[in-house]
Order: sequence, then C-alpha cells, then structure tokens
Amino acid sequence: MQRRNTTQEPKVWCLLGRKAGDNTQVLALADALGWPMERKTILVRGWELLPHLLLRITLLGIDRQASSPLDPPWPDLVISAGRRNEPVARWIKQQSGGHTRLVHLGRPWAPVDSYDLIVSTPQYFLTPGPNVLINPLPLHQFTRAGVDQAAQEATPAVAHLPRPYTSVLIGGDSGPFVFTPEKGRLLAQGINRLVQQTGGTALVSGSPRTPRAVAEAVSATLDVPARCYWWHDRDPAAPNPYAAYLGLADRFVVTGESMSMLAEAASLGRPLYVFDPGDAPGSWWTHSHNFRPKPLSHALAMRLAPRRMRRDVSRIQQALVQAGQARWLDEAPALIGAGETWAKKMRPDPSVGAQIAAERIRALF
Repeated sequence: MQRRNTTQEPKVWCLLGRKAGDNTQVLALADALGWPMERKTILVRGWELLPHLLLRITLLGIDRQASSPLDPPWPDLVISAGRRNEPVARWIKQQSGGHTRLVHLGRPWAPVDSYDLIVSTPQYFLTPGPNVLINPLPLHQFTRAGVDQAAQEATPAVAHLPRPYTSVLIGGDSGPFVFTPEKGRLLAQGINRLVQQTGGTALVSGSPRTPRAVAEAVSATLDVPARCYWWHDRDPAAPNPYAAYLGLADRFVVTGESMSMLAEAASLGRPLYVFDPGDAPGSWWTHSHNFRPKPLSHALAMRLAPRRMRRDVSRIQQALVQAGQARWLDEAPALIGAGETWAKKMRPDPSVGAQIAAERIRALF
C-alpha cells in the first residue's frame, strides 16, 4: 500500500469533466484547501453509461488517450463531481490500495459510504451525516474583488451603454426543465418590463447549455438596450464577458434551473430576480417537449427512484426567495417601485461553505 509522508501536505487530484458548473465547484474546494493540486481532465465515451452502471469501478467508459494520464504515484485525495467521474475516482482509490481519500460534490450514484465526504446542496435529498455535508448553495470561485477587476477591464467596451446594468444569466435544458423558444420570449418580455421601468441596459450572457433557438428568441424579443453574448456565436479570440457582467451588475436576472449561476449572483450583494423556466404546475405531462429522454427520465426518477437519487432544483430557488435573498422576475415591477429595499439583506457567502468543507477534509488526514 502507498504510504504518505506525513510531513508533506496531501497531494490532490481534481477530476474535471464536461460540465462547467461541476468543475467550478471542484476547483473552488481545492482552492479552499490550498494543498498541492493537479487537474485531471476526464473525457468519457458516448456509451459510458453501460460499463459505469454495470462495473462501477472502471475506466472502460472513458477515452484514456484524450483524458489526462492516470498513473502513480497516486494522490492522497481525489475531488470529483458528476456521475461520469465517480467510477474513475473509485478506480484510483482501488489502485492506491485504499490509501486515497475520496470527496464528491453533489449527489453520488454510488452508495454514500463509498466516499469519505460528500459535499451537497438541498436540491438533492441527502441526509446530513458524518460524511455528508449540506451547503445552502453550490461552491464557486468568483469573489467580489475578482469580478470588480473584470468589470474594470471591460468598462471601456460598455461605457457608451446607459446604466443601470441588469445582468441576465441564462442556462438551458436541465433535469425536468426544457428551455423552449417560448420560454425565451417570456424571459425577454420580463427583462423588457424591468429595464423599461429602471432604464439602463441588459447585459445578457448565455451558457453552453443555452439552445440556439432560445438565444434567437431572446434576441428577437428584447426591445431595450442590450448586449448579448451567446456561446454558439462567440469569437474564440474575444474574452468571455461573464465575470465582467457579474461585476458590472446593478441587479441580476438568472434562470432558475442553473444552481451555479444562482449561487454566483446571490453572493455578490445585488438585487436578484429569478426566472423559473419550468412549466405551469400540473401541466408538465401535457407538453410534448417534456417527452425527450432527459426530462422524461428525470420525471420517472423523481417518482420511482430512491429518495437519495432524486433532484429538485426548485428547492434552492424557493429557499432563496423565502429567505428574502431573491425575488421572482414576475414580481419585479412592484418591487422596483418600492426601491428594491428587500435586496439589502445579507447575501450567502459561498466561501463559508468551502471553508467548512475544507475543515471536514483536513480532519480526514
């Protein structure tokens, strides 16, 4: 069995995949630890689900040539997130003779006791315990100082646009949420009402998950001053303005299916309005767009799967609203008229959750 020199800081491997939100959480936790860290990019094959579900501890589902090398010396700690990286993390622990500690962010598919620590959020139905920590929001790497610096660098490019700036962060399809063009038009109409009342400019940032048809519907419906950044039309040579839009924001509008975007906006001390891209209560089964594989499998899992395998992102949206840290976009006109005084409440600080998780990890060593 590999032995660690106890006079050295533990060596960390961060398993990174295709989901930016997962990667952000993994790196945020590694930053909070401050230990020597190595990034390992894991790229899976299209048919990875079968070997991962059947074998559970395997590398058969990943493209080893395209992925980072996984060779000894093995790390003391692996931080992972997402179903696709779980078999890889457990394989590494197996290769190390059980020496490597495993920390997983989000919801594990493997049994909970497969991990030394799970750092999760209320959208998953996990029970807090000795190896399960529940934070109110996902971890992220953005700080007030960091986004202010990005905003300062971007100011010359937006100086001609009138303030206040309403930064709009748009996600896409996720779980039971299918982001249709019609929902894109409803979002844009809400932005129009908000900006018409306050003046200023909408700074819109899509994500890799934003369907092209939704981006086109939003762009076509906006009739207020706006600058839009869409991933499918981006210039690879131009900087991504996302961090700058976080720093420039006088208020936020965020689509509620994106836990990462909600966490990032909620931590920056600005009014936050949530657009719910879900279907009307009781109408989910009446919409043909929900009969796609991903939303349908999610709906069936919510009804049939064990409680710990379920996911309900509305729990985080509702918690933010109930705590007074966010409001629904539909309510914006009345709240703007009242001066947005509700927005002066304390904002959740994701660094606190990262530090709590880091302390739990240090205790493992």
